[in-house]
Amino acid sequence: MIPVETRYWESVAEEWKKTRPDRLWRKHSDRINQSLLFRWLPEQPVHRLLKTDVFDEAVGEGLARFLQTRARSVVGMDLSFKNVQLACRGQTSLCGTCSDVRHLPFADESFDVVVSNSTLDHFQSLDEITVSLRELHRVLCKDGQLIVTLDNLANPTIAARNILPFKLLNRMGILPYYVGATCGPRQLQLLLRGVGFEIGDVTTVLHCPRMITVWAAKLLCSFAKPPVQQRFLRWLQTFERMSKWPTRYVTGHFIAVRAKK
Repeated sequence: MIPVETRYWESVAEEWKKTRPDRLWRKHSDRINQSLLFRWLPEQPVHRLLKTDVFDEAVGEGLARFLQTRARSVVGMDLSFKNVQLACRGQTSLCGTCSDVRHLPFADESFDVVVSNSTLDHFQSLDEITVSLRELHRVLCKDGQLIVTLDNLANPTIAARNILPFKLLNRMGILPYYVGATCGPRQLQLLLRGVGFEIGDVTTVLHCPRMITVWAAKLLCSFAKPPVQQRFLRWLQTFERMSKWPTRYVTGHFIAVRAKK
C-alpha cells in the first residue's frame, strides 16, 4: 500500500510536470540554492553526497548537475518514487532512491556531504525534523558536512502563513503544496547541536517579496519574451544583497546552516 504522503507528493509532481506553472520562478530558486552551495560546498569533489529530496529536479532543472561537479557520486532520494523517476530521467550520473529522511536506509557514515534544501519543513511537527536531523547525523562520515535550509519562522510572512489554515491558502493560490512545521535561526541551531552537530555558518536566502514575485513570474512566463524574463531574473537576484543587512533574519525566506559532524 502506498503511504498517503507518497501519493500526495507524486500527485503534486505530476501536476507540476504537466503544467509547469512556476517555471521562471523555479529558475530563480535554483540559482539562489546553487549560489549558496557554490560558496559552502568543498571545492574539491567529495566521494559521496546525498540530496534529501529531488522535487526540484523532478519539476525543473534543479541542482543535480551542479552537485555532480562537487561529488564523485550523488545520491538523490525522495519519498515519492515518481519524483525519483522524473529526476533521474536524462541524469545518467544521479543515483536515485525512494526513501524517507526520517528512516534512512543507508549505513552509518555513508556520506561526506548531505544537502537538504527545504526538505524538512514539510513535516507536521518539530519532532519529525529532529528525528530527520538525527538520521542525517548518523549517515554522515566523521567531519562530514550538512547544508540545510528551512522556511524561516523569524520572517513575519512565514510566521503568519503557518498560523493560517493550509487549505485556505492553497485555495487562494498562495501555497501550491503543503508546508509544515519549521523554526527560526536560533531554534534550528539548537536542534542541530542537540543531535551532535557543530555549527559552522548561518545565513538567510531568498529575500525578494515572494508572493508578489511568484505571481509576476507566472505572468512573465506566459506573456513576456525571453530577454524580458532574463532581466526579471537579474532584478530578483539583487534582493540577495539583503543577506548582509542587519535585517536579514526578518527578510530571508529560508534560514541556511552549514554544520559539521
